[in-house]
Amino acid sequence: MNAIALMAADASGGSMATTLITFVLIILIFYFLIIRPQKKRDKEAKAMLDAMKKGDRVVTIGGIHGTIVAVREQTVVVKVDDNSRIEFSKSAISSVTSKDKTASVAGAKKEEKKADKKVEEKSEGPKLEMVGPESEEKEESKEDK
Repeated sequence: MNAIALMAADASGGSMATTLITFVLIILIFYFLIIRPQKKRDKEAKAMLDAMKKGDRVVTIGGIHGTIVAVREQTVVVKVDDNSRIEFSKSAISSVTSKDKTASVAGAKKEEKKADKKVEEKSEGPKLEMVGPESEEKEESKEDK
């Protein structure tokens, strides 16, 4: 009877170790896939909000675009139009684009458009016509009109 009790204790001890290892692995997976990336995003958002200054272009969580007129301790005053200014909580700002970045992005977009036009001009070559039964049907329908 004692041997049976010892074997049962060994079996439950082995399954306990497996359960513990599984539990630790699940915690590690949650840490690396959920907790750590979220902390990194929070840190970046805090740095972005701390770096806001007058003249920066911002987008709020609600999608309102504007320029920062004043930065206060907990709030930001955003100029939306010539005559309208709105005060937002700093946490309501979703992204910040400074003046320098806006100019460089606009310049880069213009250069991309010029490059695309050049590629289109170069790609225009002799036009090929389709030959086969489908093309004959199209020609017949054109003649009927």
